[in-house]
Amino acid sequence: MSGRPEPQIPGEPANAGRKTPEEAQAGRPAPLILVIGYGNPGRRDDGLGPALAARLTALHLPRVTVESDYQLSIEHAELAARHDVVVFADAATDVPGDAPFYLRPVEPAPDASCFSHHVSPQAVLHLAAECFGAHPCGWLLGIRPLDLESFAEGLTPAAARHLASAVDALRDTFQI
Repeated sequence: MSGRPEPQIPGEPANAGRKTPEEAQAGRPAPLILVIGYGNPGRRDDGLGPALAARLTALHLPRVTVESDYQLSIEHAELAARHDVVVFADAATDVPGDAPFYLRPVEPAPDASCFSHHVSPQAVLHLAAECFGAHPCGWLLGIRPLDLESFAEGLTPAAARHLASAVDALRDTFQI
């Protein structure tokens, strides 16, 4: 096993019959985890990433660093390089079926747009490797939004429920 928890099936309880990261890394210290929640809180459910970051920050979780931003940037690569696991959390319109979220592995990959205003999770991991020699395990947490168009703050009630499910899954999957 690579030290990563197994990918989670959308909406399934985390770690159903799977090893925890600590079990998979027996004898090694617990991993340092970075969660980057990104999106625009002024566009209703587009603020799911920052809302997740706020919720996790309030929990004061050991081993977990939480960041919130409007978008990913190349500067996140340096922060990612100091952690073993990086979770990129955002509103996602491609959540399958009726699931409230997905949690998928993400691999480093070069990105031609990494020096523009749009940087992908893959590019952040690639830059962490290229610039800092670090290879954290990457995960993409996509949380189902309902309203991405309104110019208003605050999540819709359904998105708030999806967020709660995602927080529980993160805590279970990464044993935090």
